[in-house]
Amino acid sequence: QVQLVESGGGLVQAGGSLRLSCAASGIIFSIDVMGWYRQAPGKQRELVASITDGGRTNYADSMKGRFTISRDNAKRAVFLQMNDLKPEDTAVYYCKADLRLRKWHQSSDYWGQGTQVTVSS
Repeated sequence: QVQLVESGGGLVQAGGSLRLSCAASGIIFSIDVMGWYRQAPGKQRELVASITDGGRTNYADSMKGRFTISRDNAKRAVFLQMNDLKPEDTAVYYCKADLRLRKWHQSSDYWGQGTQVTVSS
């Protein structure tokens, strides 16, 4: 069974930094895109950043210059370095992986359980 487990959330003051980690486990043939999404109370889930297995990255405009996504393909892990955090960054952050369980399977999205990030002013 595939699992995505996030870690690294917490409480931080405005201007501070946090690093989120997410690791995939289980029988997996390949992982294409990995990404981070977030959902604040009363708001829709939104893309934060994504990264392909080749290292191509994509960021939401409001995160550019503050957040950096990276991945370790050998460890099936993705990371999100968040700097200069603002109170509006407060949300539950979710890891997503677009992966194939077998070579002949189509890719499917798998989600982690989420990790809370709270930024105090």
